[in-house]
Amino acid sequence: MFWKSTYNELIKISFKPRSYLGVGGISIIILLILMAMKLDGSLYIEIITGQFDDSLSFEGNILNGNLIAFLIIQMLIIHVPLLVAFVTGDLVSGESAMGTIRLLLTKPISRSSVLMSKFLASVMYTFFLVLWIAFLALVVSYFIFGSGDLIVLNFDGLAIFQDGDITWRFILGFSLAFLSLVTVATLSLTFSCFSENSIGPIVATMGIIILFTIIGSLDVPVFDSIKPYLFTTHMAAWRYFFDDPVSKDEVINSIIILISHIVFLLGIALYKFNKKDILS
Repeated sequence: MFWKSTYNELIKISFKPRSYLGVGGISIIILLILMAMKLDGSLYIEIITGQFDDSLSFEGNILNGNLIAFLIIQMLIIHVPLLVAFVTGDLVSGESAMGTIRLLLTKPISRSSVLMSKFLASVMYTFFLVLWIAFLALVVSYFIFGSGDLIVLNFDGLAIFQDGDITWRFILGFSLAFLSLVTVATLSLTFSCFSENSIGPIVATMGIIILFTIIGSLDVPVFDSIKPYLFTTHMAAWRYFFDDPVSKDEVINSIIILISHIVFLLGIALYKFNKKDILS
């Protein structure tokens, strides 16, 4: 019954136009990035390598699919949370607004199972979204720009990764980015349990993300103790896989923090959903 309920939730998501806005928006943005880099990518390369001209000499295909993929994941991970919240924030509140929540909870399945099926459906939707980004960022960019070594400008200077040492970094990087987006989906789903309309959870989710991001960027001692525990602090943790060597302790810490947020938020959502009054 649980898997049938999850399947039904996926069908509901697939029939909502807003579910395709995210996919369409991401596709347009990535295609624009690919077009811009194809036309003016050499200027971007000059910006990266210009300050090192006196000490380093660059040869080969620097403007390649690996570099484009890195730029895409770096740009889109900032905007994708809104697209995720746009869909997951409607999973419970949308049912409440339409009045179908009463019919849903009369089925021979526990409330917890109903909510968990919605959570699993949101995870699957988020996975598809990340998979689509990965396809456009890696496959399409490789087809247009070819492969080559990856040059990354980070806090420690310029890092260069050989072509054969990159694929696993992208796989793990996208996986950690997916986990951070699942955290956003869970937050949005939790807010959805407290709302009777779809706008509230979306606005609240983005408000929390903006607030936590501001706190994380402020150089104020009073916030130093809580910054490491904000999930927004770890939404860019995928970049650890592009350090040499990889900061394994930092990766594990980010995974623990993100999973802890997911479990905590899901616990709140389950409590509220089980106590939800469907008669009022």
